Amino acid sequence: MTRTAELLADDPIWLILIKVVAIFAFLVLMTLLTIWAERRVIGRMQHRPGPNRAGPFGILQSLADGLKLAFKEDIRPVLADKWVYFLAPVISATPALVSFSVIPIGPEVTIFGERTALQLVELPVGLLVVLASASIGVYGIVLAGWSSGSPYPLLGSLRSAAQVISYEIAMGLSFVAVIMYAGTLSTAGIVEAQTSGWFALVLPFSFLVYVVAMVGETNRAPFDLPEAESELVGGFHTEYSSLKFALFFLAEYINMVTVSALATTLFLGGWHAPWPLSLIGGGVLNTGWWPVLWFLGKTLAFLFVFVWLRATLPRLRYDQFMNLGWKVLVPLSLVWIVVVTVIRAVRNEQGVDSTTFRVVGGAALVVLTAAAFLVPDRKRPEPEEPEAPMAGSGFPVPPLDLQVPPTPPRRTPVPPSGADDASKEGAGRV
Repeated sequence: MTRTAELLADDPIWLILIKVVAIFAFLVLMTLLTIWAERRVIGRMQHRPGPNRAGPFGILQSLADGLKLAFKEDIRPVLADKWVYFLAPVISATPALVSFSVIPIGPEVTIFGERTALQLVELPVGLLVVLASASIGVYGIVLAGWSSGSPYPLLGSLRSAAQVISYEIAMGLSFVAVIMYAGTLSTAGIVEAQTSGWFALVLPFSFLVYVVAMVGETNRAPFDLPEAESELVGGFHTEYSSLKFALFFLAEYINMVTVSALATTLFLGGWHAPWPLSLIGGGVLNTGWWPVLWFLGKTLAFLFVFVWLRATLPRLRYDQFMNLGWKVLVPLSLVWIVVVTVIRAVRNEQGVDSTTFRVVGGAALVVLTAAAFLVPDRKRPEPEEPEAPMAGSGFPVPPLDLQVPPTPPRRTPVPPSGADDASKEGAGRV
């Protein structure tokens, strides 16, 4: 049993309840602040002010929107399955809250005289808990689309099921190299394994795959196909209103916070201070409550990436989205795992240091890049039909042998039978 597990095993029940309430309040508060910050940042990127009326800098706008949703009329479609329609938002939001319980926020601290770790639970298979929670969360989306009794939510839920299956595989494969280097599935153990260096620098490809997969996993732009307004009205939550819709909204943003915190834990050293702050005072900034500040800063940086992508990239087509998952991320992740395995085996058996591998890897990357530029592009086949002739101004003109079809003969309109009778009668009178 690790030191963190021993501390958490001795936590009294009141301390566990404090941690549960603190995590719930933190996630809800982060949701409100993330929504406000997203609207402000996107407004800044699009040269408009964003929310600026409710409170200073519009910071109370998210709270006002939440209160407005609470007082909206709760409508249930006639064809909806009552119980499944009611449980779908709960199933979607609950796993997002549960998966944050294995994230280590900080080291050992003292809370009201009790020595503990800033983490709710420490499990030997913490990463599997996160993957399982993400898998269960998609059931809420699928059941919401099916139970609504409407075609557009059903299409959105089917898209979400295919999306999660595709990108959860890539996300799981990005974990493999991290597990190999850390030697454990425990989140606290992975953070401790990054004391000498972040895995984002040691395993850059796994880091990039995870960043792409976490955006696809949370249904965020440019991968927001289950909520495509231009195609599916509103997606899987089209038939939802009031607090049920608010739960879907809450689940989406809590998932964003969770995957950002997991990225911090796996690749950016978790709660460890970034270099060179980690060298100050012999590592004093990695003790006490200071690590909570570093953890929050790294998590907020990932949340900013979510907002940045939404303001920058258009929505992908569905076939492009699936091709990226199955034809790019999954095959390259498998190749990367083989490469990492070979490197670790050679280094452990032959005693080759990391510098040699970096030099060899950099040289191979340069050679492959040069080869990619030197390979000639494939010529496009010539079109079979001749192109339209162009005038001097560059506009297409009609062909010279164009023949205009003859004008059809004009048909004489036949008066209706009643008009003939009336004309004959008038002629007789005359």
